[in-house]
Amino acid sequence: MLTTCKVTGKLPLMSTDATPLLRSPLHERHLALGAKFAAFGGWEMPLEYAGGGVLREHAAVREAVGVFDVSHLGKARVAGPGAADFVNACLSNDLGRIEPGRAQYTLCCDEATGGVVDDLIAYLIGPDEVFLIPNAANTAEVVRRLAAAAPAGITVTDEHRAYAVLAVQGPGSAETVAALGLPVEHGYMSFSTARLDGVELIVCRTGYTGEHGYELVVPWDDATRVWDALAGAGVRPCGLGARDTLRTEMGYPLHGQELSLEITPVQARSGWAVGWSKPAFWGRDALLAEKEQGPRRSLRGLELTGRGIPRGHMHVYAGSTLVGETTSGTFSPTKKVGIALALLDTSAGLAEGDVVEVGIRGRRAEARVVKPPFVQTSVR
Repeated sequence: MLTTCKVTGKLPLMSTDATPLLRSPLHERHLALGAKFAAFGGWEMPLEYAGGGVLREHAAVREAVGVFDVSHLGKARVAGPGAADFVNACLSNDLGRIEPGRAQYTLCCDEATGGVVDDLIAYLIGPDEVFLIPNAANTAEVVRRLAAAAPAGITVTDEHRAYAVLAVQGPGSAETVAALGLPVEHGYMSFSTARLDGVELIVCRTGYTGEHGYELVVPWDDATRVWDALAGAGVRPCGLGARDTLRTEMGYPLHGQELSLEITPVQARSGWAVGWSKPAFWGRDALLAEKEQGPRRSLRGLELTGRGIPRGHMHVYAGSTLVGETTSGTFSPTKKVGIALALLDTSAGLAEGDVVEVGIRGRRAEARVVKPPFVQTSVR
């Protein structure tokens, strides 16, 4: 969850356990732009910027181009003889389906329960090296689990603060990135190395907004040079507020809300990110059993038919029967209605188009069950 905090610009915000939050290498740039900050995943990150706000930043990505500082995302490297095979035997998706130079969305699941420790992107550099981008709060745990399982000769290194990540997203992203002399012709979920003003970086055709976009993995100490180049090209800075409305419109999961140790990929309808035919991956037996039996709950989309803005952890009813709970909710700037993702009991037999009610601030708001995404975009 995003918790809005007042920024002094002098002292770091504090996490829930009273420890200072980590800061992006671009923190001073964000301050200069009048950013409002939020505590997220142990980091102090921009929520929105002065003169913009969530709605304008959201529109910039849907209609033109915006840039997000997502340097809070984790980075880890698995290297050594057979590193790719080792990662493939641990994480859910099948690395054997892709070639070096491609990236893959995958899950780190608990071996016993199949619950999701984290969802992450794996960059397949070669048979002996895989670069991982986990979520901020889960990086240490993903690294710990991989390191504990790694055979002799394979190293697992936490490189969380070795690299920054800038996400350039929107229908104008290719033109903007190309104008900076960076490659843009590679396909979706693929990456290449390049140089910008002497800075070596990775350009990957990925994103979390549903729009055409690129994520630039940049050495930590060079992040300001790349950020300034993008600012000089007229790209609007966007904060985590717009990132959340954009990903919710697409129905993309956020770990801790749609995925968690208590929510399996079968329940989250993320089975497409599981290599079911692989002989081994963490949680395989538990997930195969759940898939065969059928999950007790399933992630669905809800679109309000009237006024109201749903949030996470609100009750969902079919008539007088409690049938589930929202996991995320927001106002859709694109559709101008309230939308939500919700885990609904499969025993309720709800189908697309069925009407339910969401409990919002002491009243019930009518909503239709829909299949995300809530909007059509140009991600590929």
